[in-house]
Order: sequence, then C-alpha cells, then structure tokens
Amino acid sequence: MRQIITSLLDNDLYTFSVCYAYLQKFPRAIGQYTFVDRNNTVYPEGFAEKLREQFDSYANLRITEEEVQFMKRKCYYFPLWFFTFLRGFHMKPSEVEVSQDEEGHLHIQVTGLLWRTVFWEMPILATVSELMHELKGEFENYDAEKEYQKSYAKGIRLIGNGVKFSDFGTRRRFSFEHQDLVIRSFIEAQKQFTKTCFVGTSNVLLAMKYDLTPIGTMSHQFIETCSLYGYNEANYLAMDYWQDVYAGSLGVFLYDTYTRKAFFQNFTQLHAKLFDGLRVDSGDNYEALEEIIEKYKELGVDPAQKSIIFSNGLNVDEAIAIHEAVNGRMQDSFGIGTHLTCDVDNVKAMNIVVKLTAAKITEKRTWKKVVKLSDDLGKYTGDPGEIEICKKTLEIE
Repeated sequence: MRQIITSLLDNDLYTFSVCYAYLQKFPRAIGQYTFVDRNNTVYPEGFAEKLREQFDSYANLRITEEEVQFMKRKCYYFPLWFFTFLRGFHMKPSEVEVSQDEEGHLHIQVTGLLWRTVFWEMPILATVSELMHELKGEFENYDAEKEYQKSYAKGIRLIGNGVKFSDFGTRRRFSFEHQDLVIRSFIEAQKQFTKTCFVGTSNVLLAMKYDLTPIGTMSHQFIETCSLYGYNEANYLAMDYWQDVYAGSLGVFLYDTYTRKAFFQNFTQLHAKLFDGLRVDSGDNYEALEEIIEKYKELGVDPAQKSIIFSNGLNVDEAIAIHEAVNGRMQDSFGIGTHLTCDVDNVKAMNIVVKLTAAKITEKRTWKKVVKLSDDLGKYTGDPGEIEICKKTLEIE
C-alpha cells in the first residue's frame, strides 16, 4: 500500500489554529463529524476497506523537529507549549468509522475530543479524493508537463492582473504531487513580476517545502461549536473567543456559518476594529462585497483599511472580475482551491466535505445536533430538522 498522507503537516493551517483554540476554550468538548458527498457518488467495491487501511496507517504520523522549527518561525501566534503538545500528538484511527452501503455509497464518521478529531477532516477528504482518482485510472493519463504549463498560465494571469491569491486546494486535490506541482508553477510565475501576488498556501507541509507562509484562520466548525450556547450569539461568542485566544493575530473571520444576515446582527464596531477583515465563502460575491462595505461604513470603520478574502469556489476569471469590482475599496485577496489543484484534463473533481454534526461541551453532557447554514442553500449541512430549528431561531426564510 502506498500511504497517501505522510506528514502531520499535510493539513491546512486552520486545523492547527482551531486545535489550539479548542484546547483553550473547549478542552473537554467532544464532537461527531460526518462525511458528505454532495454528488452522491457510488464508490468501487472495497473502497471503504482501502480507506480503512490508509486511515490506520496515519497512526504513525509524528511531527518532526524540522517541522516544529518551521512552524515556530512562521506561526508566531502559537505559544511554545503548543509545539510541545504537537511533539506528543498522534492521530487515533479508532476515532474514525468507515463503511459502504449496498449501493456503494460511502459513510464516514469521526467521534472524539474536538482538539484531537479536528485533525481528521483534511486527511479524510484528501485521501478519498486521491484514492478515487487513482482507482479510476486517471493517474495513468496524467501529463505533468502539460498540467504544469496550464497552472503556470493561471498564475501569470492572476499575478498579471494584480490579483493577490493563495492555494486553498488540499481537500479536493487530484493528488499531493499535483498540488506540489501547482505551487511550484506559481512560484515560477511570480518570478516574472515585481509585485508579490502569490502569497502562500493553506497546506502547511507544502508551505514548509517552499518556505511560504501558511495561510488560513478558522473553519466553520469553531462557530458551530459556539452554537452549543445558542444560535443567536454563536458568531458573537466565536469572535470574542478567537480574539481572546489569538489577541489580534489570525484576524480574518469566517462569517457565513449562519448566513451573513445573522452575522451582521452580531458584528459590532469593536469586532470590526479588532478583526483584520472577513472571508466570503458562499453566496453572491458581489452582493457580499457591497453589503460588507456598507456594514463597515455603518460601524464607522473605513473599509479600505480592512481585508476581504474570497474563497467561494472560484476560478481565475471570477477572481479577476471580483478584483476589478473591488477596485481598491477594500484590501482583497483570494483563496482558490479545487480550480487550482484538481483542474486536470479529463478529470472531474469530487464534491465532498466533512462537517461537524453533533457536539457536547463535556463528556457528561448529552449530545446536541449542530448545523452549518450558508449563503448558498446547497451548502447547508446537518440534520434537516435541526436546520429548520436553526433557521426559525435566526428568522431566516
């Protein structure tokens, strides 16, 4: 068996940032994560067994001293004790249940302490994606030179149009090797320009390989966890907790867990000043841009001094068009994922996610269902009944 994930750092930065926040604010909280295939894919017979073998092998992953030193240098917002913690951390395959039903659909659930199980999301998704592409025979027709040139051309277009961007493509990548190729192509494209526009990658291992900055802040699960205290104040509590943990660092807030409308009710002038900016991950990008600008103005904050990060399933053309629409009114940048790391000839990218679907504050509490809404109806995840309760509570149509 070829082990797909070979480093604890082959993960997105937000895994580490949310882990540390969980250790600080929810050290005893337990969660259940559920794998969702939005395309309802039928997987080959025996796929679950192959995944089980992969997941079991991840128990051997340990952070190396080289990796610790890189993170100490680049991730200055983590205290020294967190690296001591990481030195002793290992993944626990018994937290993951995986099976296939009679039709071939895949079922994966992860259960355990949140600060532990947060490490499973990205490896599960990247493993499912890469293994599926391999079993479909798509590796055999992969033309590395052609894909490099295609990716290089994307980098030239983005940088040439002044678009500041980073790679967000770990979860649904074609393969680790292809993601590596994509990043190399952007580094070479950047050399053709004086203005720095390719700013890094969310993948910590590849950031280390090329001495880039690991990019990212948080994921929806942290706000979902805060919803255990109630949907109405989940964003408010998450913002307060995040600032308490990071004291101004990692200051881009992911606002759409319960829609932009609900977030704006929690977004105060204090938060607008404390956070560097906001991340647009769903809904109409142009509507979001205009509403965010107006909200900052309403709160007496100059939007031109604030960041706006777009990460809503973008391609190169869309990123360029949005950048032109921003027109300097905010400090815009773009996290582009699947379009960079799985835009391979004759390959269809998967549409898969792993989301927190239940949690409890301590082992003594009963389970509570948690959900993620969105500014896109198709991105709602969680129990349908709980989604309706959440919508009714927040007065969302």
